[in-house]
Amino acid sequence: MYEQFQRSGPLMDLNSYPAWAQDMVLATAPAKSKVVAHELFARMREASLPAQATYNFLVGGWPVIEQFPQYMAVNLCKIQYGRSAGENMARRYLMRNIRVEQNHADHWVEWAKACGISMRDLFDSQAPVESQALNHWCWHSCERASLATSMAVTNLAIEGATGEWANLICSSDAYENSFAPELRRPATRWLRLHAQYDDTHPWEALEIICLLIGRRAEPKYVDILVQGLSNSYQYMALSLDRSMAPSG
Repeated sequence: MYEQFQRSGPLMDLNSYPAWAQDMVLATAPAKSKVVAHELFARMREASLPAQATYNFLVGGWPVIEQFPQYMAVNLCKIQYGRSAGENMARRYLMRNIRVEQNHADHWVEWAKACGISMRDLFDSQAPVESQALNHWCWHSCERASLATSMAVTNLAIEGATGEWANLICSSDAYENSFAPELRRPATRWLRLHAQYDDTHPWEALEIICLLIGRRAEPKYVDILVQGLSNSYQYMALSLDRSMAPSG
């Protein structure tokens, strides 16, 4: 039986959410940590990431960046206004953030250009399957899964991990200062926005997911959510590993 959830504590405090949501986040923390603590981001923070790995990362990540607004548009189509508080909040969240994510695609292009990577490289390069896997997984989830599950896979998992690794890179000036002075601002705008602005997005997504599911959740459904989140983190890590692999 559905039991409505109403958050009473701070948005960015895990204790403000139902026990099943806390268990879900804690169960997937090790998989998330493998993304956030990946060698690629540690070396980028130190401005010691090889140029080929930077190229692989920016080109391989482009499909997800470019199509992220489209994932959210697919989820938006699942919503009927006024059907529930969760759907109303999801509708506002998705409509607002579709435009935000389009701007982020522009900033990714500027980051790539500052690294000597053209738009033709982004659009025409054939990314390896390891880099394509996350994009395929997001499309599959948004097209086939429930609103709560697909938002967990994308807005909670991907945006959550991304905010943390962007914050890690921005915690030092080394990477920003590795660019020529006139390139520093456009080269790091995407990173700075995700480190300083997007930190609330995954928490907002978590609140929506809890509103949609309720204070209590069937254990089998929690297992599905845990697996979905874990898959997103594992596909992210797979792409990062491939970006660091030697060419040839």
